[in-house]
Amino acid sequence: MELHKSAEDYLETMLVLRDRHGYIRSVDIAGELGVKKPSVTYATKRLRENGYITMDENSFITLTPTGLEAAERIYTRHKVLISFLMGLGVPEEIAHEDACKLEHDLSDETFAALQAAMNIE
Repeated sequence: MELHKSAEDYLETMLVLRDRHGYIRSVDIAGELGVKKPSVTYATKRLRENGYITMDENSFITLTPTGLEAAERIYTRHKVLISFLMGLGVPEEIAHEDACKLEHDLSDETFAALQAAMNIE
């Protein structure tokens, strides 16, 4: 299944929250993304149905291997793009905002070329 931008944003946020707190909760996702809880409920339902996440009886979210792979892929793009933009002299806040836009639309080939140019594996 091809992930849409919003699903990638949710998975990326889940990875960041897991790394930050050691757990993932819907309320934290809502706060991090600045969305309402019903939006998170809808998104997590779709991600669960498509095998990207699981939820336990206490509503804690876990990324499946497929979900983790997708989250790590998009988060790596995000970090590399921020680094690249800041290397060009773009202020950090703007680099972060622009990286969020670019990370979803760059082809794998262009991203690989960018990584190679920056000597990043």
